[in-house]
Amino acid sequence: MTHGNDADLTARARIRLAALALFARNGFAGTSLRAVAARAGVSHALVRHHFGSKEGLRAAVDEDVLDVFDSLMAEADTAGPGGLLAAFGGAAAGLFGTDDVRREYLRRSLLEGSDAGAALFARLLEGVQTRLDGLRRDTADEGPAQEPARRWEPYQVLFLILGPVLLEPVMTPGLPRPVFDPPVVAERSGANQRLIARGILGRG
Repeated sequence: MTHGNDADLTARARIRLAALALFARNGFAGTSLRAVAARAGVSHALVRHHFGSKEGLRAAVDEDVLDVFDSLMAEADTAGPGGLLAAFGGAAAGLFGTDDVRREYLRRSLLEGSDAGAALFARLLEGVQTRLDGLRRDTADEGPAQEPARRWEPYQVLFLILGPVLLEPVMTPGLPRPVFDPPVVAERSGANQRLIARGILGRG
């Protein structure tokens, strides 16, 4: 996923992208606002003007990641059950497959054990839950409600999507091609969609 020519971006966008790259590479604790300002080519004061604090800057980076995820998922909202199932794989490929920086950022954020990382995961979970609820409304033969299983359905979807992101460093040696090579992503996405349809949504 490309970010376009940095010279064409607003100062606020350049700061956010600089923070994304540095947070991904060095972690939140290992990145200073002055380092972000230097990478973005702006003053430290301008970073504080736009975002207030490092926590405010991280919140903006998280919103950017969530916006990309939501926009990719929303593409299939009107496509019916088949389109929605495909959207889960498409969202993973679109957000992570071609964007090493966002992928590394998400991995760090979710594994660092912070409140911010937990909040980011909760927002991703909410997005998947919304799509699953929409799919159920469009499904005539839903079967008897099984609340304990239903509670875990959005988690199971995210396990499939986020598993390769979190485990990429240890998965790579056992695969013939990189984890996020387009053909590998497409093959994994198809397998995930079949698992969701047959196992989670009970489509046989």
